[in-house]
Amino acid sequence: MRLTHLADYAVVILTAAAAHEQGARLSAAALAEDTGLPLPTTQKVMGKLGQAGLLKATRGIGGGFSFARPPEAITLVDIIEAVEGPIAMTQCCGSDEASDCAIDSHCRIKPHMNIVSRTVRDALAGVTLEQLARVRSLEDA
Repeated sequence: MRLTHLADYAVVILTAAAAHEQGARLSAAALAEDTGLPLPTTQKVMGKLGQAGLLKATRGIGGGFSFARPPEAITLVDIIEAVEGPIAMTQCCGSDEASDCAIDSHCRIKPHMNIVSRTVRDALAGVTLEQLARVRSLEDA
């Protein structure tokens, strides 16, 4: 499994945001500068994170983005699924609908791939944004 660029960027952006003072309002421009990501990409990712309920936006003077939940309550699975949708190791995982796989109707592995996907999802759910920010702050020190 390999994360898409947007999922990777979402982790980078939120890790950078979590390194700031708790409750701070952050702009997409500040996070783009902090992470080295292009501003349009940062804005797109932050919009997706807002739609997923991980960030909240405040308009007007003193506005910006802030966390909707504390970093210790946000996991890697929350971030990845906010950008990518549900985690599935194969095309047929997590769906009872027939896929366009040539062996879908008689695949002997399909019933077991949900176990693999669930295990990967559980592992990602065990890593919090707060843990990632702590590691980042140690590396910056």
